[in-house]
Amino acid sequence: VQLQASGGGLVQPGGSLRLSCAASGRVLAIGIMGWYRQAPGRQRELVATITGTGSTNYVDSVKGRFTISRDNAKNTVYLQMDSLKPEDTAVYYCNAILRTIGIGDRSYWGQGTQVTVSS
Repeated sequence: VQLQASGGGLVQPGGSLRLSCAASGRVLAIGIMGWYRQAPGRQRELVATITGTGSTNYVDSVKGRFTISRDNAKNTVYLQMDSLKPEDTAVYYCNAILRTIGIGDRSYWGQGTQVTVSS
């Protein structure tokens, strides 16, 4: 069982990127999913979360610019990032509560994907 993130890259200020994170393996159910980020020299911070029923939560600094969504049929969570700013530069990590046989509910992390906003 693992989470695989993709979609990072280099973008100019004001640009957009879309991150994806898919859960694979013998997953019975997925609870809350989210994105975190960690900039150099800073602690990892929560960016956005989404529950299984679609309720969302965002850190104030990304409200109105980022949109989190999920496709339960594909076990995938997305982060649409618009109007990107240099301060959004960080490694972005996905996280999800996955239910698996023999282990039950557990938090899993993706491998991280670099987002760089620079001109």
